[in-house]
Amino acid sequence: MPFTTRPEVRCTFGVVSSTHWLATAAGMSVLERGGNAFDAAVAAGFVLQVVEPHLNGLGGDLPIVLWDARRKKVEVICGQGPSPATATIETVRGMGLADIPGTGLVAACVPGAFGGWMTLLRDHGTWSVGDVMEFAVGYAGAGYPLLPRIVDTLAMVEPLFREHWPASAAVYLADGLPRPWQIFRNRDLADTYRRLAASGGSREQQIERALRAYYEGFVAEAVERHCRHATMDSSGVAHRGLLVIDDMSSFAARHEAAVFADFQGWTVAKCGPWSQGPVFLQQLRLLEGSGLGGSEFLSADHVHTVTEAAKLAFADREAWYADPDFADVPVADLLSREYAAQRRALIGERASLELRPGRPAGRAPHLPVRQTQAVGEHHWTGAGSQSTGATRGDTVHVAVADRHGNLVACTPSGGWLQSSPIIDGLGFCLGTRAQMFNLDPEHPNRLEGRKRPRTTLSPTLALREGEPRLAFGTPGGDQQDQWTLEFFLAHALFGRDLQAAIDAPMFHTSHFPSSFAPHQANPGRVHVEPLPDSRAIDELRGRGHDVVQAEPWSLGRICAVGREADTGLLRAAADPRSGQAYAAGR
Repeated sequence: MPFTTRPEVRCTFGVVSSTHWLATAAGMSVLERGGNAFDAAVAAGFVLQVVEPHLNGLGGDLPIVLWDARRKKVEVICGQGPSPATATIETVRGMGLADIPGTGLVAACVPGAFGGWMTLLRDHGTWSVGDVMEFAVGYAGAGYPLLPRIVDTLAMVEPLFREHWPASAAVYLADGLPRPWQIFRNRDLADTYRRLAASGGSREQQIERALRAYYEGFVAEAVERHCRHATMDSSGVAHRGLLVIDDMSSFAARHEAAVFADFQGWTVAKCGPWSQGPVFLQQLRLLEGSGLGGSEFLSADHVHTVTEAAKLAFADREAWYADPDFADVPVADLLSREYAAQRRALIGERASLELRPGRPAGRAPHLPVRQTQAVGEHHWTGAGSQSTGATRGDTVHVAVADRHGNLVACTPSGGWLQSSPIIDGLGFCLGTRAQMFNLDPEHPNRLEGRKRPRTTLSPTLALREGEPRLAFGTPGGDQQDQWTLEFFLAHALFGRDLQAAIDAPMFHTSHFPSSFAPHQANPGRVHVEPLPDSRAIDELRGRGHDVVQAEPWSLGRICAVGREADTGLLRAAADPRSGQAYAAGR
C-alpha cells in the first residue's frame, strides 16, 4: 500500500477540505446546520480571509469551478477583477516605471473575491449573508491563533509598515511584533463584515445590498480615497493607485463556460485563459500519447516526461494566454490533439533549455519583451521590480462536496497583508494582480483598461461518464497546475487514493518566467522532493536537468474532495505539507 500521512476521509453526509483547519470546521458546521456545499464554501472562504491574511483577503480575487446538482453542468464563476479604466501602458510608463511593481497600489485591480463569493451564494447557495459571515466575524473580532508563518511575514515587512504603511502597522503591529500562536484580532475587519451583512429583506435582497455596499458604497468610497495617496511600492518610489468608484461599480462577478479536455476516461474542467487553467489541459493532451502510464510512478522517466510537457504547455501560456474579452486566444487549437502531437514530438531524451511556444493553427507566437531579453546563453529574465514580501504560495483553497451531489472548488488569493497597505478603517488591503500584465504593446496580455490580468489561480473539477467525481486545487502560483496535475496523474493514472496521491513526492519546474514581478526564470531547473528511488535524481541530472533537491514535505498544499458516482460515497483529503490544511467529513 502507498504511504499516507493520514487516512482518506470517507463518508456520506458531506466533506470539506481547506488550507486551514478553522475554515474546514466552519464549512462542516454549515453542512451540519443544513447548508449545502456552496454555503459551506462561502463560509469557509470568509474564514480563510481572516486566518490566512498573508495568503488572501477581502480585497483579493477568486475563481470558482462547480457542479450544481440541480443544473447538471459544470460552471465557472469569475471573481477576477479587471484593471482600472485608466490603467494603460502609457500611464504606467508615465510614472517612470519599466514594469508594474509587485507591491503597492499601482498593481491593484478591482477586488473580485467578494463579488465571486456573493455570486456563488446568490445563485447556488441557500444561506443569508449574515449567516455565512458569522464565523469570519467571530474570528476577526474575538481572535484566532496566529500562525507562525504570519509572524515571519510580519517580521519581514515590519520596517516597511512602520516607515511607509502606518495603517498596516496599526492593525498588525499595534502592540509590537505578535508572537506565534497568540490570539490575534482584526476588529476593523470584523466591523467591515458586519456592515456588509447589515441589511434586511429577503436573502436575495441582502446579497444585492451587500454587493452595492462593497462596490458602490462605503468600501468603494474608502478604496478611492486610499488610492489617491502616493504609497511606497517595490520600485522604491511612492505611487498613487488608479482605482476609483466607477471601476468598482462597473464590475460584476459572472458565470462563464468552463474549458474541457478528456484524458483516460476522465473529463477535466478548468477556467478560461484569463487564468492559467488551460495549461493543465494542455499537459494532459501532451501526456496522453507519451506512454507515461507505462513508466514506473515517480521514476526518472516519469519526472522527465511530465517536466518536459510542462515546459511546452507553459511556453504557450506565456505567448498566448490573456483575457479572451480583449484577445483572440486560440484555445481550441491549443487543446487539439493534432497540435498536441506536433508539440509532443519536441520532447526528447534530454532536458530542453529553451522557451518554445508553438504555432497553433499556424499563428506565430509572441513572447513578452521583458521575458525575451537575453541575459546569457539559454537564459531570460524579467525587468520588473522585485516584490516586497514573499510571493510563494500566496493563495488558499477550499473544496466541498455534499450529499445532494454538489461539488465546488475555490482558489481565493490576493489582498496579501505584505503586498499592499491596509485600507484605513476597513482592516484589509487591495490585491496586486496587475503585476501579471506586461507592458509589451504587441502581447495579448498587455495592460489595458478594464481588462482581466492572466492570473495563476486555477481550481479544477473532473468528471467520469458525465458525473462529477473530483474537485481540487492548491496554492502555489505558477506551480498550481504542476502540483495538481501530478496529484491527478497519481490518482487517475496510477490508482492512488486522494490522500496517497497528495502525499506522494512532488516536483515542479521553474523553467519558464514567473508570473510575479520580477518574472524570473530558471531554464532547465526542476525542484524535486526526495524520490522513492534516489538514483532517479542522478539520472535526471544526466539528462541535463538542473535538479534542485527540495526539502521533504515542502512542495504543494493540495486540497481535494470527491464523490463515487455508483455508491455516492464522499471522499476528501488535505496536504500535510503546510501543517494546517485539513479535510473533514461525516
